[in-house]
Amino acid sequence: MNTTKTLCFVIAALSSYAALVCRLCQVRRDWRDNAYRTLVVTLLFQCLTFTMGAVAMGSESFLGVGNLAILVMHMSAVAFCVSAQIILLHWAADDEKAVRRTRYWLITGIALNALLTALFFVADGPGRPATDFNTGSGRPLILTYLLVFIVSQAVPCVTIFRQCGPYARMTDNASLRQALRLLSVAAVILFLYCLARTVNILTAASGIDIGVWQLAASVFSAVGIVTLSLSLTMSSWGPPAAGLLDWVRSYRSYRALYPLWRDLYESSPDIVLEPPGASVLDLDYRLHRRVVEIRDGWRDLRPYIDRGANGVDGAAPGASEESRQAFAEAAQIRRALHAKRTGTVPEDNKDVGDFEDRDSDNFTAEVAWLTKVASAYRKAGDTG
Repeated sequence: MNTTKTLCFVIAALSSYAALVCRLCQVRRDWRDNAYRTLVVTLLFQCLTFTMGAVAMGSESFLGVGNLAILVMHMSAVAFCVSAQIILLHWAADDEKAVRRTRYWLITGIALNALLTALFFVADGPGRPATDFNTGSGRPLILTYLLVFIVSQAVPCVTIFRQCGPYARMTDNASLRQALRLLSVAAVILFLYCLARTVNILTAASGIDIGVWQLAASVFSAVGIVTLSLSLTMSSWGPPAAGLLDWVRSYRSYRALYPLWRDLYESSPDIVLEPPGASVLDLDYRLHRRVVEIRDGWRDLRPYIDRGANGVDGAAPGASEESRQAFAEAAQIRRALHAKRTGTVPEDNKDVGDFEDRDSDNFTAEVAWLTKVASAYRKAGDTG
């Protein structure tokens, strides 16, 4: 159980430091932006929270004061939650409203940390075993301290979740909208952490052993912090990640189109603008060329297409109309290629038209459609 808790702690800590480093890489470009500075401060508090957690795990005292690392960790967590709320205000509210509400959250954070500090020393926190701050040990003042801390974490989770939805619908910035949605997910997970931690404290204070379920708080904490770190850095990694996903999708389409393109190229070598190669460095250009060359190769086959032939036999039972059409086109292409190789011209040939006159709205739709045809073409070849 301790190994799992330690692993969850390490995952959360690493994600926090990775998020901080990611944002610090933008310091020259964005330092004058208030939202950016607030974000960096938030990530610093997040990292300080886990740094103090590591100190508390390794030593009973900090700066000569017992359990002081635990108090600093909890105070950093409060400051971190307040800063996260302020970030949301900078993202979504106008300047005047953001300033007013920022002042409210700052005062609230200072008051909560003052209350935690007072409770810590009144409850003789420096003289208590460190385990008391995990379970409460049934002592009213320690229990009060822990519950105040949990409430300080749970309330921002609720407010952030309630605000993220409306703010996401209001903004026209797609990247910000995605970040807000991910932030709302993080708020839900961290609220579940607060609930699980409350259950752990109250059951321990009541003498109830819930066994392995105690780990739920650590798991929710780790997953929530990772999700939060991702949401706070989405503008940094989001565009490159989206670009990588687009490249992967394009590459898969490029490869899927190859069997159809190859046979059309062998039938009509003139469709190729330049000698075929294996390089995918300029993938966007090569994918455009492959689509154009497939279309040109298809047009060269028009005199060999038999209008009266049925080509839907390869479609699976219950297939959609689009899938059936793709199989029909693939079957026509395969028969037309055979007819061209043998020099057979059907009496009722298709000397006009193009893929059943299908006209896609844009290049993405065109690639998707031709990929379906190429997939049907390959399957027809495997079963033919």
